[in-house]
Amino acid sequence: MAARNPGTDFRPDWLEAVRINTPATERRAANLTTRRSLKKNWQIAWLLNAVSCIDLTTLSGDDTENRVARLCAKARQPIAPELLEEIGVTGLTTGAVCVYPTMVAAAKRALAGTAIPVASVATGFPAGLMPLDLRLAEIRYAVDQGADEIDIVISRALALRGEWGALYDELRAMREACGPARMKAILATGELKTLQNVAKASHVAMQAGADYIKTSTGKEPVNATLPVSLTMLRTIRDYQALTGHKVGFKPAGGLKTAKDALNWEVLMFEELGRDWLAPGLFRIGASSLLGDIERQIHHNVTGRYAAAHRLAAG
Repeated sequence: MAARNPGTDFRPDWLEAVRINTPATERRAANLTTRRSLKKNWQIAWLLNAVSCIDLTTLSGDDTENRVARLCAKARQPIAPELLEEIGVTGLTTGAVCVYPTMVAAAKRALAGTAIPVASVATGFPAGLMPLDLRLAEIRYAVDQGADEIDIVISRALALRGEWGALYDELRAMREACGPARMKAILATGELKTLQNVAKASHVAMQAGADYIKTSTGKEPVNATLPVSLTMLRTIRDYQALTGHKVGFKPAGGLKTAKDALNWEVLMFEELGRDWLAPGLFRIGASSLLGDIERQIHHNVTGRYAAAHRLAAG
């Protein structure tokens, strides 16, 4: 696990230096998907790595402790054991399980004896439109329940108005409320309008001490895209150059197929390097993705695709 990001004092001068060439960013993102061709065993290795970085998630209004227990069982054994045995892999789990605060205790019980962390959304997820004291109280509640990681949402209105100092103050208070739990800052990039805003919000979140920056809640009309992700990764690279601290990245929403997983892994490798291909610095918020990855692995082992109903669901 990477060292925590302690954050910095608010540095508005870093924001003033941000310049984003949107057409160039979009061309680079489109080109990335054609740069590497991963076949056969190499493809399977990259897909298994993607599994280890998935935050297996349930965030539904009808969540129950039984559903969370099933999800945790899938996190413990994300790929059918006979398939893993055939390719000689043991000990594979997902990167984390992510639930609402009221389900944290159930997830902790279901994952007892494993090293799989429990993440909780908080701060009025997904909109974040609650008074700050209530958002901080929700973080503290989740941590008290045993959450190892907290996925917070930023106040989009502050970003859209360019009130970066106020956004920093809110995020710094959230980081303090997280205590020992790692903080993932969800930027809701589909609602920030421009890549310039995405880059500045990324910088502010990292200055405030976010351990990961995350694209989306998964509830916006537009979630993770490659141009947005590329913009965020380059701010991570800039932040490391300025401070020496590594910050993780989590795309969420919009990743549905094994090909999507490979595209984002290639993006991570090309822009940030091998260190960011591990769950300590890379998470994927896309539970439905796991089913397609398992189908691809089944095809590699057996030569045929399994019907979806034959693969265990979370």
